[in-house]
Amino acid sequence: MAKPQEITLAFSGASGAPYGWRLLQVLLAQGIKVHLLVSSAARVVFATEHDIKLPAAPDKCTDMLQQHFACAPELLKVYGKDDWFSPVASGSAAPKQMVICPCSTGTVSAIACGASDNLIERAADVVIKEAGQLILVPRESPLSAIHLENLLKLAKLGVTIMPAAPGFYHQPKQISDLVDFMVARILDHLKLPHQLTQRWGYGNSGQTGEQD
Repeated sequence: MAKPQEITLAFSGASGAPYGWRLLQVLLAQGIKVHLLVSSAARVVFATEHDIKLPAAPDKCTDMLQQHFACAPELLKVYGKDDWFSPVASGSAAPKQMVICPCSTGTVSAIACGASDNLIERAADVVIKEAGQLILVPRESPLSAIHLENLLKLAKLGVTIMPAAPGFYHQPKQISDLVDFMVARILDHLKLPHQLTQRWGYGNSGQTGEQD
């Protein structure tokens, strides 16, 4: 049996819990092995925005999520913030792809300066130094000059900055449509197939060829 593709997914304390939750759901449904990192602030955000209480203990959180998504046990594992012996903490074992969704500006700052004070920051640092693919989904408004400088610094290092700013050309009817728009863009950059949204120019509005 072929080894499943692996991705590191992190939830940090920015608003936008539904984006991360939906992304996790889709990855597991595709048989992707997910190494999940959850900050303490993210647990507060998930309880507030998505009415989901994620256990602080990694093992209990793993069990809860495996049951919720009905996934094979080998496809999902949650790690604690100080689990320095986890695969994601070392370039010799970490997946080459990582997404932080949502990503707080504090996490952006820590990654930009190479702090590595917790496992999310260390995992991101590993992906950058190993020339892997790191996608950040920040959600903050307005952005200060500090935020912009940190994002620019990371973009120059090859990090993909994908703000949680869904489009409206697919004529969303409900919040889940906006969430799927962002998740679809993340999946595109991960080169994973999906049918979450209509692509530009392939809708049925018949207006894409009109001139102003």
